[in-house]
Amino acid sequence: MRNGRMGLLKEPKQRKLLFSAGISWMFDAMDVGMISFVVAALAAEWSLSSQQVGILTSTTSIGMVFGAAMAGFLADKYGRKNILLWTLLIFSIASALSALATGFIMLCLLRFIAGFGLGGELPVASTLVSESMPVRERGRAVVLLESFWAAGWILSALIAYFVIPDYGWRTAFVIGALPAIYALYLRRAIEDSPRYMRQKSARRLSFGERVASVWSTEHRRTSIMLWVLWFTVVFSYYGMFLWLPTVMVDKGFSLVKSFQYVLIMTLAQLPGYFTAAYFIERFGRKFVLVTYLVFTAISAIWFGYANTEASLLAAGICLSFFNLGAWGGLYAYSPELYPTKVRSTGVGLATSFGRIGGVIAPLLVGVLKQQGTRIELIFVMFFVTILIGALGVLLLGKETKGLELADE
Repeated sequence: MRNGRMGLLKEPKQRKLLFSAGISWMFDAMDVGMISFVVAALAAEWSLSSQQVGILTSTTSIGMVFGAAMAGFLADKYGRKNILLWTLLIFSIASALSALATGFIMLCLLRFIAGFGLGGELPVASTLVSESMPVRERGRAVVLLESFWAAGWILSALIAYFVIPDYGWRTAFVIGALPAIYALYLRRAIEDSPRYMRQKSARRLSFGERVASVWSTEHRRTSIMLWVLWFTVVFSYYGMFLWLPTVMVDKGFSLVKSFQYVLIMTLAQLPGYFTAAYFIERFGRKFVLVTYLVFTAISAIWFGYANTEASLLAAGICLSFFNLGAWGGLYAYSPELYPTKVRSTGVGLATSFGRIGGVIAPLLVGVLKQQGTRIELIFVMFFVTILIGALGVLLLGKETKGLELADE
């Protein structure tokens, strides 16, 4: 057992894959995180309304809807590694061009393209890592991959604190172009998953056949559960976290002060991931998802009603800890539910549907704020949404801990 638990650390190739894919994941998070800080600065510079802020943050998610679905299908057809590299290039180039935006519409268009790359990269990277790891380390490895998301958010918070106030939001987007350089290294550093390579010579299913398989009698219950789970998690995450700096300002903190607090909250993501990585192989996927989602819901309603500096910070730390731990479980769980020939398509479609929640939530928060809805009530909405996702896993989910990935 001890050797099984330590296998991930002893295999150089697996360790290299995890770290290489993790860095690309970190760049994804850095880009998503930066937009939440950039809009807070842009709202003042361009005099944007709450509704416009919601539209701008949602355009990235709209791109992610299409990117996740298309990349999932293409990764089953052309390989996980190739699509990972292309999506990395797309979002980094679009991020660099965002620095040249001269108006609101132009920036929204570039953020859509960046979102297309972002949305495609995440499910493909998690599928690649999941298929390349031994069964006893698979769940832990994907949660650790997801932990690089916290590193990306920490980077974005540091950029927001040290770069945006002195050098402006355009410089932040220029920094977001770094993944284009990293993609050149990644091209030689990683290999495609052994499971995909074994099936490479087999007849490839058409897109229609893949979708039909995902929604066949065999997988329908799983797909319903996964689509509900992805929607509720993404809806609540993007609705809450993209608005965190703005909510902090609304609660009476300065923009710079809000950046400081969000950085502290973001640091709490790391122990959230690491505890989830430990529990996921000890107690299973369903335990981690249901437990962490329930505590995310409690933290959300606490944050919404917090009215002192200490309670706001404590609630935000708990929100980050449990929400991102749940994300780790979600990415570990999703690829385990489908066979190799449709795995990336199944995960991509579920992710794509979830990203619709990421489109709706920032827009909805913007509209609700514009109409004068209290922050407390907005976070009650997130409380209910998150509990629906937890209930879906509890009632419809199947446990995959210790099971080999299916090839047929």
